[in-house]
Amino acid sequence: MDITKEIIHYIRKNRVSTTEVADCLGKSGALEGVFPLNRQHFAAGEIQYLYAVQSSNWTVHEELDKNPVSDKVILIDAIDVDGRAIIGDIVSKYILLYQQNAAIVCTGKMRDAHILVKENYPIWCGGVSPVGCFNTPVKQAPFEAAIEKRREMFQGAVAVCDDSGVVVIPKHELTEAFLKKLAAIEEQEDIWYDCIDRKKWSTYKTICLKEYLRES
Repeated sequence: MDITKEIIHYIRKNRVSTTEVADCLGKSGALEGVFPLNRQHFAAGEIQYLYAVQSSNWTVHEELDKNPVSDKVILIDAIDVDGRAIIGDIVSKYILLYQQNAAIVCTGKMRDAHILVKENYPIWCGGVSPVGCFNTPVKQAPFEAAIEKRREMFQGAVAVCDDSGVVVIPKHELTEAFLKKLAAIEEQEDIWYDCIDRKKWSTYKTICLKEYLRES
């Protein structure tokens, strides 16, 4: 098992929260402006990067057809879409049920919210709108540099998603050292809860002063 798969397996098995992952990243990594559409979902997986540009979702449909994947977090990047919703219930169903991916993360908006909520899909997005993108080919030339920069940032990185939002673990952090950080923060959380719940210590004594270290 390669290290990326090990990290994903550990996060899924231990249900490591976005809060803990962000702490391991030095309190960073949140995908700003992206929130859960439906509550009480948890997802972690390698990112498959897609994008929509020039108010069209043509490239999303095309990429899903040409490069089908499964068990990924499908990240759809909204680039120059004029606030339009990128996809709705049909594409979401295709990604999640037929292609069997772990989650959808969209930096833009989604539509058909009533169905997406009813089906309780694991979706994180920047909001909802009834106004969708067009299904027309696009000229990518003006945006190629920006698209490739974003693709390099996200493709192959790992996303962790829960009720707090989405945290992205960059590719350069997918190391044995980071896996050890995850294990360490899980242990720290257990210690903190033990100090507060069982020993009845204050959060100041536990979290700030770390008095438990003096007992070891």
